[in-house]
Formats: sequence, structure tokens, C-alpha cells
Amino acid sequence: MTKRTSHCLKFFTIVLFCLSWVSAHRVHEYDKHPLSKFNIYKTTLGFRDSVIITATPLILGSKGEDTAWVTVDLVNPDPSDDDWVASPYLCTSPIKYKYANFSNANYNQTGNNTLKFQLINQRADFSFALFSGGLSNPVLVAVSNVITFSNPKAPLYARLAHGKLWNEMTVTWTSGYSIDEAVPFVEWGLKGEETRTRSPAGTLTVEQNSMCGAPARTVGWHDLGFTHTSFLTNLWPNTVYSYRMGHILSNGSYVWGKNYTFKSSPYPGQDSLQRVIIFGDMGKGERDGSNEYSSKDPGALNTTDQLIKDLPNYDIVFHIGDISYADGYVADWDQFTAQVEPIASAVPYMVASGNHERDWPDSGSFYTGTDSGGECGVIAETLYYVPAENRAKFWYSTDYGMFHFCVADSEHDWRKGSEQYKFLEQCLASVDRRKQPWLIFVAHRPLGYSSNDWFGEEGSFEEPMGRDDLQRLWQKYRVDIAFYGHVHAYERTCPIYQLMLPGNALSLHISRFLKVNFNESWFSLSTSEQCSHLKTTRVKSEVSHYSGTMNGTIHVVVGGGGHRLGSFFDTIPTWSLYRDADWGFVKMTAFNRSSLLFEYKKSRDGEVYDSFTINREYNDVISCVHDSCGPSTLAA
Repeated sequence: MTKRTSHCLKFFTIVLFCLSWVSAHRVHEYDKHPLSKFNIYKTTLGFRDSVIITATPLILGSKGEDTAWVTVDLVNPDPSDDDWVASPYLCTSPIKYKYANFSNANYNQTGNNTLKFQLINQRADFSFALFSGGLSNPVLVAVSNVITFSNPKAPLYARLAHGKLWNEMTVTWTSGYSIDEAVPFVEWGLKGEETRTRSPAGTLTVEQNSMCGAPARTVGWHDLGFTHTSFLTNLWPNTVYSYRMGHILSNGSYVWGKNYTFKSSPYPGQDSLQRVIIFGDMGKGERDGSNEYSSKDPGALNTTDQLIKDLPNYDIVFHIGDISYADGYVADWDQFTAQVEPIASAVPYMVASGNHERDWPDSGSFYTGTDSGGECGVIAETLYYVPAENRAKFWYSTDYGMFHFCVADSEHDWRKGSEQYKFLEQCLASVDRRKQPWLIFVAHRPLGYSSNDWFGEEGSFEEPMGRDDLQRLWQKYRVDIAFYGHVHAYERTCPIYQLMLPGNALSLHISRFLKVNFNESWFSLSTSEQCSHLKTTRVKSEVSHYSGTMNGTIHVVVGGGGHRLGSFFDTIPTWSLYRDADWGFVKMTAFNRSSLLFEYKKSRDGEVYDSFTINREYNDVISCVHDSCGPSTLAA
């Protein structure tokens, strides 16, 4: 018996066991995810010794790389249109696949082809299998040799996040080392100095039985290894540090990760140049063309690559929900963390919870849908640190210099009287606007305003019940900008409150500087009517520049991170200043406590397509507008 035949027979034995296991855990179809197209429980064995499939090189990452290109050569005397090649994890869905005739139409005649796959280190050996019968009735025909990374357990995919203190940075990474095998830590210090500090790391795991349902608990399951988080404390403000992850093995030897650098956060209120990136709904792409992700997350790599290119020009990232779009196909989380590693290892990568991370029936989420594919928040809460009191409740606050962020969890109840509502009010009330004038609200779902098609059809132009209670908080505490994802597009509104904008300060500014005649009737107009007038009279400066007192909150949907694009309602609401159904992200630049630049950039070219500035003083922030101040007295 040849070595290859022996390997295949061993493979078949395992597959037969897996098929019996999978068929006992059948799940309904998920048409959203490319890997859901596999009818795994129908897989049959039809091994043909005449078929040869070979994968090279045998050893990947010999120089410490965590990604590698693999060549798969096929020789098949009986080819067909529905042949496909996958790299399988046994008992579960393959992690990626291509049709055997990919990039070579002659395969159907010759049976020969060479395919290129890009693999990342996922803590296990790889082999490739040739199937016939298409995706709906797969027949396993042949299995390649095994290939492996030189150290499958290596520490990988560093991701930074703020700790609970302003001078604390967390480093989270993935490895194959349990705490019984090796002790995890981070070695770090001021860049360029020899003195190093070692900080221990805690270790978490995700178990299959912690998933709430299929496919995450069944055919989508994949072992995510071990997640380690270390806290780097007492950092100097605005200072560059270098770091690397390490593990001390039981024999006393060390395993090291890559060398990285990051710049620590400024002191809260510190006056310096501060730049923030915000987007939602990105997902992952496949650079090798596999898995048909080009139709699921077609803009993901555009956004990723543009942010990598622009990395020297921003300081912190907020990815506000719908992070990997794994939807229960758990291996995608490894691939997503690898995709954003050049960004997340260099700047804090703060995340929010979205429906594709959290939602599952009877799991405590506010919505009872199945968008998480059975993950029910467990994976996102484990792989990404956020400075929340309870990471299962994904709301938190964080500071970056002159910015104060209140990050909501739209997948839990936010209404008045809820635990989250109390947190949000405390978060908004706690900021000292003299030191941190830029107050930002973040949530995944559009709890404020959006004119996408389904909100428009409902007539609410918001997530149901979204702004009923929250708008009073936004107005009372004078939130500057509220950001949302969920809608896969970009939209910006006028400063708005309850569809009303008591216009005195802003309107007088426009009248004075733009020579627009506002009579008494102007102040009785609704926000929608005011915005409509400004747009129809082409008063561009009100759209692109705000000065003095802001009488409402600007609401921004920035959910075009990479997933399939959405569409807008045909009628443009008068409060909507700019709409764009394309992939992109927002960059905010605070020059000081008085001046802010807002830019919407498209991922395809990094150019600015919408922008505005805010210029104001402290007295503009604290001056009373409608519903923002409590009772007062004339008593001396």
C-alpha cells in the first residue's frame, strides 16, 4: 500500500465517522454564507486511485511567516464541471474552496490544473481534497498529502485595545499553547531602549458547547485555539512603544511572535493632533479568489488595504459591529484577525457588537434573529477585548485625548429603565467638556436616523424604538456626532433633535456670514424644512462648516466597510445631507479643543467625498439649547 493510499484510507475512516455525526446534527440552510452551500451531510466516498492531487510546499512559514501561498496540482482522468477542491477540517465545513476549473477552462478536457491557495496559520495541518458532484451532492474523490506550518502553535494576530484606564493598552493574540504547555506574556518597552518589561497574560478559550446553535455548534465549528490578553500599564502619553508576544515552554525555552510598535494614547483632554477612523460591517475577503467571498464581502479588502496604506495618518480605529461576518462558520474569525492584523497590531482596534456577532433566539439578545449563526456573542467577546464591566454586555466608554466615546450595544435593550440606558446616561454625563469637547456616541444599528430602503418603507427612518428615549440624552448632554453601521452605505444628516432644530445661534451665523435672509418664520420651521431650504438654496457652507452653538446631533451611518452594499429609500428626507451607496469609512481629526475636521473617504481610492468642519469655543458647548439645560433661577 502506498503512503498516499494509506493517508486517504485513514482520511476516509475519519470522514465516515464525521458524516454520521453531522447527519445527526442537521441544520437548516443559511443562504448568506458561501460555506453554507456545502451539503456536508450528503457527502459520499468515491475514491479513485487514478486521481492525483498534490500540495506544495510541505512546510509553510519556515521564516516565521503566518501566511503562505500553496500550489495544488490536479491530475484527473475523468474531470467534470462540478469538480471542486477544498481544504477541509474534518467533521466540519471546509475553510475554503475553488472549483477545479478555476482560471483554466481546459480542465474539463484535460483533467489537469494548478490552483493557488493562500493559507494562514490556523494551528493544524492542512490537506486538500478533490470532490465531484458539485456542492449539493459532494463525492470525495482524492486527498492530497499533508502540509503544515513550521510552528502551528505560534503566537499570532496581535490586536490592541484600550484598557479601562487611559494609560493602559491591552494586547490580545491567538496561539495553540494551553497554559499547561506554556506561560504567555508580552515583552515591551520604550522604542529604542534596551530596558524591557514582561507582563503576564490571561488565557481564554471558546468551547464548542458554548455555541448556542448551528452552524457554529455543528458544521461550522472550528477550534480557535487559545486567546491571550496582557495589560500594559502606566504608559507615558503619546509615546511609542515596541512589543512582542511570547510563551515560556515547560522546558524553559521561549517561543516569540513578531516585533510590533504602537503609540500610547494622549492624556484625556490633552491638546494634540488626534485622528480617529470609524466604520462598520466589513467582513473578510479572499485574496486567492476562493469561497466566492467576492459576492459576500466584496469591499472588505478595499477597506483593509486602504487603511493599511494610510496607517501613519490615524491613531485609533472603531469597527462598530458586524466584524467578520463568520455567521457561525468559525474559521472565518481566524482569517479576519489575520486580515486586519497590520492595523490592529499598530493602533487600538475598538469594536462594537452587531447582529452578526450577537443575535440568537433565547440567548439574552434584544433581537431574536439568527444572524450570529449560533455564535451568540461568545466569539467576539472572547477574541476582542473591550473595556466593559461585563464583556457579555458589550457597552463601554473610552477616551482618546479630546474625544470621549460612549459605545452602545444595540443588541441589548437600550430603552429608558434598562441597565444599558443607565450606563449611557452616566457615560455622557461624566465627560468634562472643557477638557474633552468632542463627545461621540456609537452603536451598530441606526438608533438615530437612516433613510435606507427598509427604514424608509416603514416610515420611521430609524431602528424601531431607536431614538424614542435616547434622543433626550443626546440633546441633554450635547452629543456632537452619533455613528452607526448596519446599513451598508454612508449617510450624514443635519444637526437634528426630534425633527426640530431651535435655530437661533446657527441660523444667525449662517445669516451673518452667508447673506441668507432668515426672517421670523425660519425659526418656526422644522429641522427637515430648514435642511430642505439650505439644500435647495445651495447654502454649501452650512453643509460643510458649523460654527458656534450646535443645536442638535449630527447622525452618520458608516456601514460600508465591505459587506454587500445596501440601497436607499427613493425619496430623500430633507434632513439627509449626503448619501452614498459605496464602501468607505470616516476619519475625524481634532486639531485642538475648538476645531474638528470630519471626512468621509471611499475605500476604492482613499479620496474625500464628503466633509465638514466644526469651529467653536467652550461657551458654545455649554450654552443652553432646547431640552439641554435644567431649571434655573433669577435669585441672587
